[in-house]
Amino acid sequence: MSSAAVSTPARLRLPRWVAPVGVSVLFVAAYLVFRGTATLPHDKEAPQFLAVTDLREWIDDHRNDNPLFLYFLNYIRLFVGRLYDLFEVVLNALGWPGITGVLGALAWLAGGRRIALLAVAGVSAFGVLGLWQSSVDTLALVAVSVLLSLAIGIPLGVWAGLSGRVRRLITPALDVMQIMPTFAYLAPLALFFHIGAPAGAIATMIYSIPPAIRITALAVSEVSPTAVEASTSLGATRTQTLFKVYLPLARCTIALAVNQTIMMALSMVVIANLISAPGLGGDIIRGLSRAQVGIMLPAGVAVVIMAVLLDRMTMAVARRGPHSRIGKLDLAAAGVLAAAGLALIPVLPRTWPDGLTVNFVSEVNAAVLWAEDNWFAVTTFIKDLTTAALLNPLETLLTSAPWWLVALAVLTVAWWVSGVRPALTALGCLLAIALLGVWEHTMQTLTTVVVAVLVTLAVGLLLGVAAARSPRYSAVQRPVLDAAQTMPAFVYLLPALALFETTRFTAIFASVIYAVPPVVRLVEDGIKGVPATVVEAAVSAGSTPGQLLWKVQLPMARRGILLAANQGIVMTLAMVVVGGLVGAGALGYDVVTGFSQRTDFGMGFVAGIATVLLGVMLDRITQGADRRPSPRKRKFTS
Repeated sequence: MSSAAVSTPARLRLPRWVAPVGVSVLFVAAYLVFRGTATLPHDKEAPQFLAVTDLREWIDDHRNDNPLFLYFLNYIRLFVGRLYDLFEVVLNALGWPGITGVLGALAWLAGGRRIALLAVAGVSAFGVLGLWQSSVDTLALVAVSVLLSLAIGIPLGVWAGLSGRVRRLITPALDVMQIMPTFAYLAPLALFFHIGAPAGAIATMIYSIPPAIRITALAVSEVSPTAVEASTSLGATRTQTLFKVYLPLARCTIALAVNQTIMMALSMVVIANLISAPGLGGDIIRGLSRAQVGIMLPAGVAVVIMAVLLDRMTMAVARRGPHSRIGKLDLAAAGVLAAAGLALIPVLPRTWPDGLTVNFVSEVNAAVLWAEDNWFAVTTFIKDLTTAALLNPLETLLTSAPWWLVALAVLTVAWWVSGVRPALTALGCLLAIALLGVWEHTMQTLTTVVVAVLVTLAVGLLLGVAAARSPRYSAVQRPVLDAAQTMPAFVYLLPALALFETTRFTAIFASVIYAVPPVVRLVEDGIKGVPATVVEAAVSAGSTPGQLLWKVQLPMARRGILLAANQGIVMTLAMVVVGGLVGAGALGYDVVTGFSQRTDFGMGFVAGIATVLLGVMLDRITQGADRRPSPRKRKFTS
C-alpha cells in the first residue's frame, strides 16, 4: 500500500459558539438545581457591622487623648482650615470688583481678551444668579483643594514617571481613590477630621489627586529619551535634567493635569457639603431636601460656569508653547484690568447688589410640575417596562442564585473576556464581598449597574457614532455634553425624582445622564481615530455606509469602545450611592444610612468598601478586555 493511499483523519473543529453555549447550559442547569440555596441574605446586625460601629465609638471617646489625633490629624485639620480661612478672607476683601478685575487679568494673560471677557462675564453671572457669597466660598474651597492636590500630586507624578516601580506601587491606591464612591469618603473623614471646610477640602483632595498624579506621570514618562541622553552626555546632574529637560518638555501635559484636577475638585465640592463644607453645595442640597428644582438649578449652573471659566483658562495655558511669551500689549491690558478692579474696591460694595439679581425659581418649579403632570403616562410606562423586563428578572436571578455559582460565573466570564489575572482579581473581590456580609445588597446594586451601563452604552454608541460621522452634529452636541458632564450629580436627581418617583429606575435615569457624556466622547474619538487610508480603501472596495461602520470602523475602534464601557461602569457606580437618596436601595442606601445614622455607621462603611470591590471587579474585567486581542486576531494567531 502506497503512502499516498494512507489518509490521515482531518482534525475536527467545532464552531466557535459551541463552547459558550455549552458552558451557559451547564450554568443554567446548576441554577435550576441549586436555586435558593447559599444566597447569603442581608443581616443589618451582622457582627462585622457592629465591630466597625464600636470602633467609631472608641475613636470618638479617645479623640482628645490619642497621639494620632493630638500630634498628627488635628494639625492637618488646623492647617487646612487656616489655609481655607486665608483664601476666604482674601476673596471677601477683594469683593466682586476686585475678584472680577483680578480673574479677568489672569484670564487675559492666559488666553487673551476672549478668555478675559469670559472671565468677567462668568464672575458677574455668580452675582446675577443671586449666589455671590456661595460662589466665593466654593472658589476658596476649590483653590485650597487644588493647591494641596497639586502640591502632593505633581511631585508624586514626576516620581512615578521616572520610576516604574513607584508607578506600580501607587497605581492600586489611585484606583481605589477613583473608584470609591464619593459618599464613602464622607463618614470616615467626618470621623477623623470632624465636619466643616477642612474635612470638605480633604475629601475633595482624595477625589482630585489621582488625575494629577496619573497625567503628570504620563507626561514625564513620554519625554523623549534622546533629549534626556543629550542632557546627561553634556554633564547635567539628575536635578538639572529634571528641571531643564523633563519638566519643560512635559509642561503642556502637566497643565492638562492641573485642568483635570480643577474639574474633579469642582465635581466633589457639592457632595462635600454633606459634611458641612461651605459653598454652592448647600444650595443644591437645600433644593433636593425641599424637592425644588428651581433652587438647585441656579447653583448647578453656577458650578458649570465656574468649571467652564477655569477650564478655558487652564487649557489656554496648556496650548501655549514652552517658549511663547506674553506680549507687551496683553501685559498692559491685564494690568489695567486688575488695577481697575482693585481701585473700585473702596467705591463699590464688596458683595453683589441685590437689585442686580435674577430669580427664576418659581418658573423652573412650574416647568417641572408641568412636565410631571403631562408626561406621567409616558414616564410610568417606561419605568414599569424597564422594571418588569430587565430589573426584576435580573435581580431575581442574582439574589436567588448560590453565591458560589455567581462567583464561578464571574470567574468564567472574566477569564474568557480578559484573561487569568483579571479573572482572579474579580473572584477575590466577590469572595471579599461575601465575607463582608453585604452579598444580597451587592447583587441588587449589580443589577442596577448592569442595566444602567447597558442603557448608557446603547445611547453613547448611537450619539458617538452620529458625532463621528457628522462634524456639524458633533459641534452642536459638544456644548450639551460639556454642561451634562460638569453639572453636579445631585442636580440630576430631582428632575428624575419628579418624572419617575422614588424607584430604582430613578437612579438609573440619573446615572445614564451622568455617564453618557464620557462614553459619547470616547466612542467619537475612537471612530475618528480610524486611519483615513483604511476608510478610503473600504469605500473604494464598494462598502456601504453601514458596512463601513460595522465591518471597519467599530472593529478598529474596539479599544476606545471598551474604554468607554469601562468609564461608563465607573461613573455609573459613582451615581449608585447618590441614587440611594432617591430609591436606589441596596449598597447606596446602606452608605447613606450609615452616614446619617450613627448606629448604622458600620453597615454604611462596609457597604462603601463593597462598592469599591464591585467597582474594582468590573474595572479589571473591562480593562483586561481592552488589553487582550480581539477574537478575530485570536483566531488568526491560534
